[in-house]
Amino acid sequence: MNGSEVWDDESANEPEVIESSDSYPCPNCGASVPEMGMAHFSFNKPAGACPTCTGLGTMHEANVDQLVDMERSILDGAVMSWDIHYIKRNTETLLAAGKYYGFTFDPAEPIKKYGPVQRDLFLYGAYSPQFRRHYPDVRPPDTVGKGLFGGILTSFLRRYEEHIHDPNYREKMEKLLLQRTCPDCGGTRLRSESRQVTVAGQSIVNVSRLPLADLADWLERLPQVVSPEEWIIAEPIVDDLRGRVRRLVDVGVGYLTLERSSPTLSAGEAQRLRLAALLGSGLTGVLYVLDEPTIGLHPRDTGRLIKVMRQLRDLGNTVLVIEHDLDMLRAADYVVDIGPGAGRNGGRVVVAGALAAVAACPDSVTGDYLSGRLSIPVPTQRRPGNSESLTIQGARAHNLKNVTVKLPLGTLIAVTGVSGSGKSSLMFDILDRAARQRFYGASELPGEHDAIKGWEYLDKIVTIDQTAIGRTPRSNAATFTDAFTPIREAFAATPEARQRGLTARHFSFNVPGGRCERCEGAGVLTVEMHFLPDVQVRCPACRGRRFKREVLAVPYRSHDIARVLNLTIEETLPLFEDVPAAAARLSLMAGVGLGYLQLGQPATTLSGGEAQRVKLAKELGRRATGRTLYLLDEPTTGLHPADAARLLVVLQRLVDAGNTVVVIEHNLDVIKAADWVIDLGPEGGEAGGQIVATGTPEQIAQVEASITGAFLRPLLTA
Repeated sequence: MNGSEVWDDESANEPEVIESSDSYPCPNCGASVPEMGMAHFSFNKPAGACPTCTGLGTMHEANVDQLVDMERSILDGAVMSWDIHYIKRNTETLLAAGKYYGFTFDPAEPIKKYGPVQRDLFLYGAYSPQFRRHYPDVRPPDTVGKGLFGGILTSFLRRYEEHIHDPNYREKMEKLLLQRTCPDCGGTRLRSESRQVTVAGQSIVNVSRLPLADLADWLERLPQVVSPEEWIIAEPIVDDLRGRVRRLVDVGVGYLTLERSSPTLSAGEAQRLRLAALLGSGLTGVLYVLDEPTIGLHPRDTGRLIKVMRQLRDLGNTVLVIEHDLDMLRAADYVVDIGPGAGRNGGRVVVAGALAAVAACPDSVTGDYLSGRLSIPVPTQRRPGNSESLTIQGARAHNLKNVTVKLPLGTLIAVTGVSGSGKSSLMFDILDRAARQRFYGASELPGEHDAIKGWEYLDKIVTIDQTAIGRTPRSNAATFTDAFTPIREAFAATPEARQRGLTARHFSFNVPGGRCERCEGAGVLTVEMHFLPDVQVRCPACRGRRFKREVLAVPYRSHDIARVLNLTIEETLPLFEDVPAAAARLSLMAGVGLGYLQLGQPATTLSGGEAQRVKLAKELGRRATGRTLYLLDEPTTGLHPADAARLLVVLQRLVDAGNTVVVIEHNLDVIKAADWVIDLGPEGGEAGGQIVATGTPEQIAQVEASITGAFLRPLLTA
């Protein structure tokens, strides 16, 4: 496209309008409006989507601080991606532009000293609205030689759009981008006409932003605020909507809003949404299988979920739940306990029957905790801390209500509250992002707050969340924690390996040398299926063992390298007890409850809780400074009470070394073991975001307004 074509195509910037052959007078103001259907209120449909952001609600803009060094001049390398040839060519174009428009342009001047005209041309280009406002009546130059400069930021965004379908390019470039709210729709994603339609004074945008619990209340009030004529039309729709919303509230997601995007939902939230949909289906004779539905649920909401499951059962269905939560187990009609241990020590039915039978079984670890024979003890005393603190002032991100909270350093801190009360907003959106900016120069902006005081008492932050530790099957717990390196070195040190001239490199399946080159060490081959998902088959060359024959012929204590990778971590420990580096890392993984994992189990098959504990084991293997802040998001997810007890020992060990550990947690056993508790709420969504109580678990238990305290009280007085 040439310059004149761009200049003449002014209609491309005009707002899109809704076209309809049928128009009707507005009953309120009399203006002629087109007939609108459901599609006009969906940002996924062209009829309803904002034309500026195409229904996304956000727009990308280039991060100028990552692209341009404002302290330098163009000649000194202000543009980080320009080499000497680009500097020479673009300098000539910018000088020509200054001559064309009649202003001076000095390439030796630091960018920060540019005037508005020079700055807008340099950043946005000759055809941009930012620059054209300075010369509205001057036609931009036709060629680069005459001064047609595209602009640093504009050109970058154009290249990004051209390669947006390439995931590798997109991932590489996204660190140079910032997201901003769409200026036309304000992030609502709908076009203006759709946002102006109201029901009882509320637009669809306002209704979509209500927490589901508040939406249920609004729907109940609706018959009293609309006219009888309007209610005749609305009644069947509202009745159906009431039932749908009430089921969502009953499964414990009443704090969510309708506009909440699916990618931001946790696994537990997504599962409970599907459960609510099933509850409304009215099906009978169905077997429902749920995998740990209490993940992310406060004990108060667990009770609601149990009620929903009983409703499904009473409809004539069978509900099978894989669960560790003791309240859920106590509510079950029949319990099947698998064990007695994990991994190869498990796989047997220890006991099956009513709750009393499981609790009475002496071989059942689950029964030990159900009966009270085993429990996580309450600490005899709480740590006072090291007298220093980290204070977050004026936190206002998302639903937080301008709160100020103090974190005593040198303690184990539990951040509690019902789902949606603001825990993640406070700890991850504000504290974690601010810490990453301070210690690591991260570009992601923290959530809105006034200040954080006390950074000088810390030297780093370690955030251990539940994101995957690897995106390919080549990554596993052993490689991630560096436990595999000393194991490979142990194999390379054997007489057989030396005789064959094999080094530690040959015992790696990630690099050429000793790996099977047919499958490149993956053990499987991927077969592309047209119109179907890809299929993986075992490699016929190595038969899934990943290595060449000469490598597999080298034994270490009667085990070849492929067999070692198939062992569990607990089975591997005695095998490498004489290799200190390997034994130390393997012991740490066993200590956080991962002893049942196979050493070579692909990272892609690990759950979020398992991935988090692998990260924790890796951090425990680093040299401790005693001035580290650890942030963990529900570390007991997926853990049996016995494993939660082991994990607590590890966390307490970190604090004993002088560090500070902050856990966002619903598990009452972890909360009662903490030195300090920060309880948010009192509810979720807009009804949350406040500090309900802070103090020791005993102090929290005495606060009547604390829902967490009410559940904590009997555990501390038992």
